[in-house]
Amino acid sequence: MQKTNEQSSIKVFALGGVGEVGKNLYVVEVDEDIFVLDAGLMYPGNEMYGIDIIIPDVTYLLDNKERVKGIFLTHGHEDHIGALPYLLKKLKVPVYGTKLTLALLEDKLKETGLSQYPLLQVIHSNTTLKFNKITVTFFGTSHSIPDSVGICIHTNQGAIVYTGDFKFDQTPMNGRKAELGKMSAIGDKGVLCLLSDSTNAEYPGYAGSEWDVGQEISKIFYHTKGRIIVAAFATNLGRIQQIFDAAYENNRKVAINGKRMEKVVAIAKQLGYMKIKEDVLIPLDQISNYDDSMITILTTGTQGEPLSMLARMARNQHRQVSIKESDTVLIAATPIPGSELTTFRTIDLLVRIGANVIHGSSVHVTGHGCQEELKLMMNLLKPKFVIPIHGEYRMQIAHQKIANMVGIPKHRVFLIENGDVVEFKQRKAKKSGKVLSGNVLIDGLGVGDVGNIVLRDRRLLSKDGILVVVVTLSKKANVIVSGPEIISRGFVYVRESEELMEEAQKLVKNILDQCMSEKINEWSSLKNNIRETLSQFLHEKTKRRPMILPIIMEV
Repeated sequence: MQKTNEQSSIKVFALGGVGEVGKNLYVVEVDEDIFVLDAGLMYPGNEMYGIDIIIPDVTYLLDNKERVKGIFLTHGHEDHIGALPYLLKKLKVPVYGTKLTLALLEDKLKETGLSQYPLLQVIHSNTTLKFNKITVTFFGTSHSIPDSVGICIHTNQGAIVYTGDFKFDQTPMNGRKAELGKMSAIGDKGVLCLLSDSTNAEYPGYAGSEWDVGQEISKIFYHTKGRIIVAAFATNLGRIQQIFDAAYENNRKVAINGKRMEKVVAIAKQLGYMKIKEDVLIPLDQISNYDDSMITILTTGTQGEPLSMLARMARNQHRQVSIKESDTVLIAATPIPGSELTTFRTIDLLVRIGANVIHGSSVHVTGHGCQEELKLMMNLLKPKFVIPIHGEYRMQIAHQKIANMVGIPKHRVFLIENGDVVEFKQRKAKKSGKVLSGNVLIDGLGVGDVGNIVLRDRRLLSKDGILVVVVTLSKKANVIVSGPEIISRGFVYVRESEELMEEAQKLVKNILDQCMSEKINEWSSLKNNIRETLSQFLHEKTKRRPMILPIIMEV
């Protein structure tokens, strides 16, 4: 142990997860050692055209890879482990997590060609890990997925505690309650800084209990005569278990629609985290063999998010399932921030068809603690400093106010943005600089190859469409051989705008003739002239600015 005047220099910052919901990745640096806490993804909002998922920019970790001691995981939700398949391709370090968390991660790694990753280390809530002068311990938490833990990094200035996602549920699904005694003991020894979940900091009281939702789902299953279709997150194992239990009690079969959920259920069942009775689970292609009153369909999207497949069913675009008037649809999830509009459009579509749609607090409760639970966490751990994380800025502000209520003064609560560094020396804290942070966009197999410029182009295309101008020139003879031909997509319907198109073609021909006469035959100059003049003309005529793409060929 170092002497007091030789205390470690500690830095804490987020590469994702503050000022946003999702993409959680927090870093604790103790002298030269780097400890990474979670590495999650975020689902794109409506403005992210065509993007599948977003992960944090981890350039800082890659630049300092020899200092990284390990990645420590709190639980198996996508917003906490989803970035690892991309990160571990570049950063070969040990990953510590509970049995279920690592099993879910292993499955994700296989999908991206990283099977048999050798550095996965199983821990449980009583594990103690030692690194140089640092000890890392864990404590059990309650959340909507089993095997959730909080992480405690013990330093000679006190403990840095990261809660992960938590609530204090007195009747949890799996019977495993939060380890309050252990949290209290950590608090008695002295907590320097608490990184705590802010998702529900704006909501008073306590989060609802999983048990109450289970009772409500049982009632719905008992009273429903037709098919029941349930949309849920693939990794919300508590909710999925309740669906299987209610189906068994009411003599129903369950068919899963969504590869991610199929895999998650298979893993959880194999490891003993889910109990599914014999013959309840059937393949989706067998649902027509049973009466509607015996069918439950559990659905999720390709990335494990709840609503995309349901929207396809509602629009009659799904190969095997279409929504019928006699169906009851349970939306057992809260909308992903940014996708609220899509969620309510989908609900509206389902109601128009005539389906009975049930959503909200009766069939889903949050897995994140509300104000009284955040107070309890702070009172148990008694931190000197608090960094509200896992939430948008307004949630972090609400969390700061709660900290003030329990006696932690405002100047000891740090409201940070991604990349902001909070430095601790001699048990005093201050903001000190920034590290590189940002978003890496995943589109199909492309990682980070879609940036702001591509997104801007997609935004333009979605608003005003595209005009392609094709022309063939002879540089030797200095004449137009063929064209110009104008192809419109998403701008105007050509058959109803023939006059406009003819005018545009004449304009392009005049521009090219003028350029030829002035001996301007550089392709870039020709293209710029076409683009600028045509853009101005079309804006005057239509007040729209389509993307103009000149294609010049030479013979």
